[in-house]
Amino acid sequence: MNTALLIMLGFLLLSLFLGLMARRGKDMNMEQWAVGGRGFGTAFVFLLLAGEIYTTSTFLGTSGWSYSKGGPAFYILCTSSLSYLLGYWLLPPIWRYAKEHKLVSQSDFFAIKYKSKGLGVLVALVGVLALIPYLILQFKGLGIIVSAASYGSISPSLAIVISTIVITFYVSVSGIHGSAWTAVMKDILIFIIVLFLGIYLPYHYYGGIQSMFEAVNEAKPNFLIVPEKGLSFSWFISTTLLTVIGFSMWPHTFAAYFSAKSTNVFKKNTIIMPLYTLMLPFVLIVGFTAILQVPGLTGPNGDLALLKISIQTFDPWFVGFIGAAGLLTGVVPGSLLLMAASTAIAKNIYQVIFPATTDAQLSRVAKLIVPVIALVCMFYAIFNSSTIMTLLLMGYNFVTQLFPPLLASLVNKRFFTKQGAAAGMLVGVLTVIIITLNDLTIAQLFPGLPQAIQELNIGFIAVLLNTAALILVSMLTRKQVIPMNKVGLEKGA
Repeated sequence: MNTALLIMLGFLLLSLFLGLMARRGKDMNMEQWAVGGRGFGTAFVFLLLAGEIYTTSTFLGTSGWSYSKGGPAFYILCTSSLSYLLGYWLLPPIWRYAKEHKLVSQSDFFAIKYKSKGLGVLVALVGVLALIPYLILQFKGLGIIVSAASYGSISPSLAIVISTIVITFYVSVSGIHGSAWTAVMKDILIFIIVLFLGIYLPYHYYGGIQSMFEAVNEAKPNFLIVPEKGLSFSWFISTTLLTVIGFSMWPHTFAAYFSAKSTNVFKKNTIIMPLYTLMLPFVLIVGFTAILQVPGLTGPNGDLALLKISIQTFDPWFVGFIGAAGLLTGVVPGSLLLMAASTAIAKNIYQVIFPATTDAQLSRVAKLIVPVIALVCMFYAIFNSSTIMTLLLMGYNFVTQLFPPLLASLVNKRFFTKQGAAAGMLVGVLTVIIITLNDLTIAQLFPGLPQAIQELNIGFIAVLLNTAALILVSMLTRKQVIPMNKVGLEKGA
């Protein structure tokens, strides 16, 4: 067993130990398991949100996209800060409503807000549909990291299988408490590693960051700018907006919201979290540095850019720490994703079918669902050939369909109806499914439209159609509200 693999194994065992320690002295009922008893302060909520956001898609996908796509990858820098700005106003009313009604899942929020268990079921299905590609990319990323950082000692498929077993056990035993404690170790390690790589590698190979960009631009002219066609500014802006509105819509993110003990926790976090995004430029820089040093990585292999240049540059012991950091970026988010998906299915699908289910039974059902979802995602992670960022954007295409009905529930409860919310979500999700499964583009469907519209992100178009259906169906199904003065006249008559 080589040094790198031993170091990664050590960190994996440490994360399991932290998970076991985190559950000590706690009655792991549904509320404790899923949302930590709503007792997390600013520090733990910060770590949970960072743990969910900065995943293998950040570690491998971001560097892979800067390596493969160039300029369009800069959209990643635009999304986080804008998302936190939206979250500053959006999250407090969600938390207050969840605390008042003792909600433990995202679907609960919609079901109670719209007074419709059926809508809760639909939201659970949409949420799980969005989580599947997100989970697949975590397992896929873990397979890439463990295999590459172990110098091929473990195959990607075997690494995915081992990771699935570990995360499933981890989730079943410790719940959200274990994820929060492991996130502490993960965030410290990932920040140090990424900062070091982003500074050291361009100086090691080119003498500086500016020299690196100059060399890449000379070798691949216009690669570092957003192109006029394809991943153009139209795609860039629509994808940024899609990611911003979808940022707060993930079911596992809702669980982190619900775990907070006050609204001040959100406001503090939305102020300080943008500082964490200072890490992202360094991940992009690693990908750009690798372009001329490890050429020839095409398609999904572009995700290997960070690991390939690290293996080429450093001794095995240091590669082990890089691999360990990447490993934890999969374990923490993967555990939260699995919890969110299983909680949604148990609470908002199973309990709707079997309303007499007790809290203890519900907790057992949720934990039994965890390995089922994990196995499905493991299978697709092994056989799916999509890049990590492609899988991430697919998840965003689905999860953003929850944003219009969420916003409607906060803005005007009289106008928007449960039928409108359901119709909007179905229109948006079906649009994404039909176009994705048939590998279609807007340009193919409507060749006569202007190029700027043809190159809009399909998920963004689906959100627009979703909103239109929400408004139209709500207008057709809402009850007529009789003005108070008219009621008085009728009574007087």
